[in-house]
This record gives sequence, C-alpha cells and structure tokens, in this order.
Amino acid sequence: QVQLVESGGGLVQAGGSLRLSCAAFGIIPTIYSTGWYRQAPGKQRELVARIISAGSTSYGDSVKGRFSISRDYAKNTLYLQMNSLKPEDTAVYYCNADTFGGTYWGQGTQVTVSS
Repeated sequence: QVQLVESGGGLVQAGGSLRLSCAAFGIIPTIYSTGWYRQAPGKQRELVARIISAGSTSYGDSVKGRFSISRDYAKNTLYLQMNSLKPEDTAVYYCNADTFGGTYWGQGTQVTVSS
C-alpha cells in the first residue's frame, strides 16, 4: 500500500554533485523519521542521513559536511544533495521511512563516482 521510489542516481566525476529524490506513493501513515542508506559491493549497509518529523537531522561521519538531507511535504518527497563526491561514495542508495504503520524501503538507485 506504500511505495518509495528513488531517482537521480548516475555517473559523476570526483568533485561533482548529484541530487537524489525519493517519492512516496499510496496510503501513507504518519512518518516519524525518514532517511537515506547506502551499500557498496562487499560492504555492510550504512546510514547516510536521517531526518525526524520535527526537522532534526543526523549524518554519517563519512558524509558530514558534504551531503544535505531535506524534505518537501507538499510533494511527499525526500531529497539528498550530494556535493564534493568521492570514488568511495560509489554505492546503491536506498531511501527508508519509519512510520506508525510500519517500515518501508525503496528499490535503490546506483551512484557511481569516477576518478
């Protein structure tokens, strides 16, 4: 009944920027936190950034100062602005939402950073 769809991934050179989007569709219960995770080949999934309903944010140490999370309530969309990208940022990025009705995940979008 709830779907999360990521977009905006692609290939970019080191030092460049990308903006990821995650749109929610269906019957959506109240969301108390939402965010972005990523997983690179051979590595564990890690937290990139999260935002709670009150607006507070949290970032992983490896992206702090380079990435920024935001939301648009009118469009039911979550964003991740990624600047100063590095080859080690290469991964599949997933959006996530924790709601009072359950936990939801998107299908993922590939980000590849070349040197």
